[in-house]
Amino acid sequence: MRSSAFNTSWRCSSALALVVLCGSASSAASDVRLPLRIGPHAFQVEVAATEQQRQRGLMGRTHLPADGGMLFVFEEPGRHCFWMRDTPLPLSIAFIDAAGRIAGLADMQPRSETPHCPPAEIRYALEVRQGEFQRRGITARDQVEGLPR
Repeated sequence: MRSSAFNTSWRCSSALALVVLCGSASSAASDVRLPLRIGPHAFQVEVAATEQQRQRGLMGRTHLPADGGMLFVFEEPGRHCFWMRDTPLPLSIAFIDAAGRIAGLADMQPRSETPHCPPAEIRYALEVRQGEFQRRGITARDQVEGLPR
């Protein structure tokens, strides 16, 4: 991880209280599921669009369906970093730029405070069960369809 990228991420994260990959089922995201497509692959995702929803994320969750996930939506593009404190599920994350292209992917271990930062500025991040992107052949530079603007 480049020092300058982490420092930028840390400043952005400080303003957002470091986006935490955590959340409870009841208040983490809206109850509405948003359909997303990456090539032929469909996902039905919860949306975390407020600061409170992004901070809670998937904290405490013990199950996530194979076609489920959580989409984090940021008001402004930035180097938004994620960690897994209080998240018992192993997750994969896709960092998505403002144009809807996947800028990078990472696997994240449960209950870890290791920061996972995107390689470029992003506007969205999509969390799914660990390994789902790899199983489906989803890679960096793939286009995500259905993102809110």
